[in-house]
Amino acid sequence: MFDNQVAGPAADSRAAVVPPAGVAAAPAGPPEVPLERLEAQICELAGHLAAATCRFLVLLADFDARRGWASWEMNSCAQWLSWKCQMSSGTAREHVRVARALPGLPAIRAGFAAGRLSYAKVRALTRIAAPATEAGLAELAGPMTANQLERFARAHRQVSQADDEQAQVRRRLTWRFEADGSLSGTFRLPPLQGAVLLKALRAARADLAGPAGDPRGDVSAETPAAETPTADVPPPSSASAVRTSSDLADGLVAVAESFLAGKVAGADDAEVYQVVVHAGTDALPPAAAAGVSAETPATVPGDPADPARCHVQDGPAISVSTAQMLTCTAALSWMRHDRGAVLALGRRRRKPNAAIRRAARERDHCRCRFPGCESRRVDLHHIVHWINGGRTDLENLISLCPWHHKLVHDRGYLIAAPPGGGGTFAFYRPDGTRLPSCPPLPGPGGPIGQAHDADITPETIIPPWYGERLDLDHAIWVCFANARVRQERDQGGDRAGRGRVTVYEPQDCAERFRQYLGQAPRYTGPTLTPIQV
Repeated sequence: MFDNQVAGPAADSRAAVVPPAGVAAAPAGPPEVPLERLEAQICELAGHLAAATCRFLVLLADFDARRGWASWEMNSCAQWLSWKCQMSSGTAREHVRVARALPGLPAIRAGFAAGRLSYAKVRALTRIAAPATEAGLAELAGPMTANQLERFARAHRQVSQADDEQAQVRRRLTWRFEADGSLSGTFRLPPLQGAVLLKALRAARADLAGPAGDPRGDVSAETPAAETPTADVPPPSSASAVRTSSDLADGLVAVAESFLAGKVAGADDAEVYQVVVHAGTDALPPAAAAGVSAETPATVPGDPADPARCHVQDGPAISVSTAQMLTCTAALSWMRHDRGAVLALGRRRRKPNAAIRRAARERDHCRCRFPGCESRRVDLHHIVHWINGGRTDLENLISLCPWHHKLVHDRGYLIAAPPGGGGTFAFYRPDGTRLPSCPPLPGPGGPIGQAHDADITPETIIPPWYGERLDLDHAIWVCFANARVRQERDQGGDRAGRGRVTVYEPQDCAERFRQYLGQAPRYTGPTLTPIQV
């Protein structure tokens, strides 16, 4: 119906077009698909993807229930999914959460398997659905767009958790790096702990504002002493020093710096409480490099990376000016990116020194090197065990999380170090099978329609939505009203029939009408007699 061919003079005129002289004719490409057919193909493929994703999640739920991921020595099914199916950690965790919820939600799973509900809608529904309410929620989700359903799910969770005592004490902190490298996040604390945090932030900001919490922190140093507050005048409250949200942010940094400074003095491993900044050789001026310490070597080692790049260890990049400012107070140490005696202790000691630990963190990006693991809690493991004659050199050390560190020792996993200290470490199972760092995905075995049993058309995935705005308050009211009606209906009794009309069967109607005539008072008003004409 969409392959309408153009006939007549128009088609002939287009076919007779000849390129100008001296210009090569463009190679004939495939015929252009009409927009209507292109749109239908996109919508039909979206339905196939939804049905295939449902099949994928059902299989994943079965795999997770049978703990198939444990045979690969993974900590969780999400970790296996991230490694084996090339997903990010957050995406893998969300897929596992939805897969675990689908077996208990048959109505939502049926709409998902038929291609009528997309994965975005199912993901939102599984956050709020329960076996008793999933049918009504699936019906409400049909005419909504995925964006509207996300808003509905957020509002539903806020209403359903308003009286939850656990929600009042649940605490969390989430953070992320923005595109410009700045750190942003959200946190939630119980009332008492929140008051403690605010008190600490305001007190820290008051200390930053100046002695005695003087709010005039920007007063010039040339101001006469007579104009300053005397000892008889009480100092202003610390809250007066907080003017904007930036002041609280400065107070948060001050609290963190104070904690790290108090811990680093008496710590056995001071690097645990130190913020490490990597700066290229061209980022620091020669004067700073010359006057830092007498132990600083005269020649600056080469850096194979960008000589002017500066970044926080396992974090974002920073500007060159910020790195140069740190040289005024920070301790500087040089790290060779090539082989050198500073990264080799031989058999003199088993525990690596600070230089080797720094180099290992830089090489391993502060993460476990076991395939599929991204844990930041790592230990340094001797590839050739110390008891077997292994050396405490960087080439013989690798970062492993506590779980995989114990696994390598107990299960007999083998690790092959790359020659010359470069490249990727190779892991081998006890039977000699190599674990790939990123397993390749197998090629498709057929069209996507063979991955599911649904009957998909171009209209299957399209919701019956005509551009109306979502009345969020009304949608939430309808949802909870329907749930309350179902609950009262299940309880039964007189309460279930309150406010409803009782309809009697026809064979009972005559008897009840006779009872009504016998019980109703007789009519005693005037009687109308027709006049004979």
